[in-house]
Amino acid sequence: MKNYSMPPSHSDVFRSLMLFSRYSFGVPGKLILLGLLITVLPATTSAEKWKLVWADEFNGKKLDYSKWGIEVNAFGGGNQELQIYTDRPENVRVQNGRLVIEARNDGHAEVGTKRDYSSGRIRTKHRGEWRYGRIDVRAKLPVGKGIWPAIWMLPTDNVYGTWASSGEIDIMELVGHEPDTYHGTLHYGGKWPNNKHTGKPYKLTSGTFADTFHIFSIVWKEGEIHWYLDGKLWQSQKKWSSEGGKYPAPFDQRFHLLINLAIGGNWPGPPDGKTKFPAQMLVDYVRVYQRSK
Repeated sequence: MKNYSMPPSHSDVFRSLMLFSRYSFGVPGKLILLGLLITVLPATTSAEKWKLVWADEFNGKKLDYSKWGIEVNAFGGGNQELQIYTDRPENVRVQNGRLVIEARNDGHAEVGTKRDYSSGRIRTKHRGEWRYGRIDVRAKLPVGKGIWPAIWMLPTDNVYGTWASSGEIDIMELVGHEPDTYHGTLHYGGKWPNNKHTGKPYKLTSGTFADTFHIFSIVWKEGEIHWYLDGKLWQSQKKWSSEGGKYPAPFDQRFHLLINLAIGGNWPGPPDGKTKFPAQMLVDYVRVYQRSK
């Protein structure tokens, strides 16, 4: 997630905060046969053939713990966020064929800390990790001041050093006071505070991201990353660096996916009297493809 003053929460930070964090695990959920599906994505991807290698359609009765871990912490994401992340069904659940991440103004206490807001954050680390490919997430986003939904990726192994030397890929971030705009960003360069970021915003021609579902995608290849909305290319990046390795580092290693709904923080600021709670981020599916040989 975008960060203007402090490093975001990433794998090495959580290892140092084990007393304040825990992860929820469970029995494997439903299995999906992935290897048989080959699809041709829209013409904006040059009619490349892609093979579905990982997916969650959220058709079960609960989150599939063979694919996702739920993070529980009150760390604040390194961005002065205001929520506590929990594994309660009030905050993370599967309902009516969709993942629901719900932020609530309920004064919840957990991991020895009380926060005014509770919410959810899940990740595929050690369950789904990829080097290159296409990721599609069909989601409907909450809006309002202080609301901060994100779909993003972190390196599984900090090969090139701590954040942001080993990189971060932000597929989608929305700050709720700009309900018609989302951001696609790369973080890289040196260790914080010598990190860099480059990216662009995408603005809808009408309506907001709370009105309907959209498909947020990236196509990630060696030396290039492209952002798509509903199958249409809108941003490409090919220039980055890492103090820990040569180009195309750091975006040449395994990354995993995160989906979360933060409240407050340095970028969106706190909620105001007009912000509506509970606020829900709905995800219809997550699909990961790799190029078919």
